[in-house]
Amino acid sequence: MALLEFTDRGICCPQAGVYLDPWKPVPRALITHGHSDHAHAGHEQYLCTPITAPVIRHRLGLTNTAVQTTSYGETVSINGVQFSFHPAGHIPGSAQIRVEYHGEVWVFTGDYKRQQDGISEPFEQLTCHTLITESTFGLPIYRWIPQTEVFDDVNAWWARNKAEGKVSVIAGYTLGKAQRILKNIDVAQGNIFTHGAVDVMNQVLRDAGLSLPPTRRVTKEMRKSEFEGALVICPPSAVGSPWIRRFMPFSLGIASGWMALRGARRRRGADRGFVLSDHADWRELNDTVRQSGATKVYVTHGYSEIFAQWLTENGIEAAEVKTQYEGELGEIVESGAQENTTESEISTAAGEAQE
Repeated sequence: MALLEFTDRGICCPQAGVYLDPWKPVPRALITHGHSDHAHAGHEQYLCTPITAPVIRHRLGLTNTAVQTTSYGETVSINGVQFSFHPAGHIPGSAQIRVEYHGEVWVFTGDYKRQQDGISEPFEQLTCHTLITESTFGLPIYRWIPQTEVFDDVNAWWARNKAEGKVSVIAGYTLGKAQRILKNIDVAQGNIFTHGAVDVMNQVLRDAGLSLPPTRRVTKEMRKSEFEGALVICPPSAVGSPWIRRFMPFSLGIASGWMALRGARRRRGADRGFVLSDHADWRELNDTVRQSGATKVYVTHGYSEIFAQWLTENGIEAAEVKTQYEGELGEIVESGAQENTTESEISTAAGEAQE
């Protein structure tokens, strides 16, 4: 019996009787972070980090008694199996889960990135015998530039829009991306407004101890003049909706790793695309696998087949595993539905990697 097994409910530890980020109801779930493809409703008990707890309570409508917390590095023993949560650097409170039993160590990365973002606990490299890694951006074309350069570009775009009499509207995922933008933008340039969904999540995270600059929530009572020269942060689901029309004339920017694809900005109807991802790029994925020392690697969502094949060809035993995790695909339509262009974009990226 393997220490961790892949089932139709999620990743299971049979010895402990628990699941890691399961997508179907189970008695006890260990949750890496609060994004909807990893934290599902219906479990009897949840275990997560202290910052993730209020997020999933809010998003899933959970009671305090249903959610237990454990700090980074703290060991939780369940039927002889040692579990510990370690920073994943993905979003605030995100974790990798280390599992040890009789000297055998597995690590489940969940979603992660190694680039520090100013809001998330920095990624911690772990060593193990077997690694389960995501591969959301597991192609050589995905190589992120330093965050400071991205925000220099965002600030310049905002300043230019302001000089032209336009409102700057930037779309980023409600949990993680929106706060990353807010924390790293030059707040001295003007007023910052947020969509209601972003505003609510900001408050949840502020209450959990995350320091964020002040913002104003967009309401229907606000006059158009109040938005002059401002920056508005909204979720991707607001793009193209009637909600966004109140800011005309505006310039639309989208912050996502998918903006690295040729044509992605145009297909999303954006004026600017900012390549800003909360996932590991090609180099970071390879560094993590190599530095883990793992002799066996399971690759989950993203370009899993391609990345697993790459690892195998480079002397690391690897296999693709089908899961219901989505990675950054959830950013395209925040409700969880994928637009028709998603699959074509993946095919396009695979093609670009061969060029």
